[in-house]
Amino acid sequence: MTRGRTLRHEERVEAAIASDAPARSALVASWRRSSSLHHLDPGERKPPRRLTDAELHLARQAIEPLVRAAQAAMDRLYLAVGGIGCCVLLADRNGVPVDRRGAPADDKTFESWGLWPGAVWSEDSEGTNGIGTCLVDQRLLTVHRDQHFYSRNSLMSCTTAPIYDHEGNLAGALDVSSCRADLTEGFVDLISVAVADAARRIEAENFRLAFPGSRIMVVPSAEAGYGALVAVDHDDLVVGATRAARHALGITARAIERHLPAADLLFGGDAETAQAFGTAERGVLQRALARANGNATAAARMLGISRATLYRKLKRLDLNSRV
Repeated sequence: MTRGRTLRHEERVEAAIASDAPARSALVASWRRSSSLHHLDPGERKPPRRLTDAELHLARQAIEPLVRAAQAAMDRLYLAVGGIGCCVLLADRNGVPVDRRGAPADDKTFESWGLWPGAVWSEDSEGTNGIGTCLVDQRLLTVHRDQHFYSRNSLMSCTTAPIYDHEGNLAGALDVSSCRADLTEGFVDLISVAVADAARRIEAENFRLAFPGSRIMVVPSAEAGYGALVAVDHDDLVVGATRAARHALGITARAIERHLPAADLLFGGDAETAQAFGTAERGVLQRALARANGNATAAARMLGISRATLYRKLKRLDLNSRV
């Protein structure tokens, strides 16, 4: 190698892979997976593989509930980033975009780059990239320009967040990509915040749609964030929980199968919070009884719960009513 010569992208990738950097760098660890595990060549020039129209239809159909849940959040995200030359992609768990937002004037450019529904962006197909590496690492990340494994992808910047379904399983990824050379680090940071927020909104909407007959409660934890939700049926039993809620409360699939009481699961270890919850619940019941002139049957109807559930609550909170 000639002294002073600037390394080409593929040479830099190969040099990093050969060093001990993978032990210290998530990026280089992904480069090594791309090379050693998936047997990809960073100098490869072929464009991304694309599904046929029939294959894309099936891929979209497989996550149609998530696609529906994502519409408003994708629109909102595109309004935030579309003006700076970005497109928004919703990909399935195989790394295939199934929905997109972008400016018509930029469509030709983005389609030529493969930032389009039907292109395959899994890490085993495209090496290190926003969508594929996010799905492997299951975390919010940005793969900026020459951090991509393939040289041909080194002019784009991709920020991606994982999306989990109503059972806490990885369902796909939300991505904002740009081919602009002047995309600054500050803009990338703002995009990261917007993508993370949009992904949590999609998860929350998908969760609500998955439990249409249940009350959706936010886990009372500042650390959990607004994405920590549980679904509670008419008998106040937990029937579902988002991934964030499962982590915040230590909820297992077994616990949900057992349909534990919401109060026990949400507040069992926190007497002060449980007392506050009980006070709030007492107020809701008292207002319903007052509007129903003390008639428990009418109050239960107003609250959307069974009369038996209402009586159980009244007994627990030592409240009186008439039939």
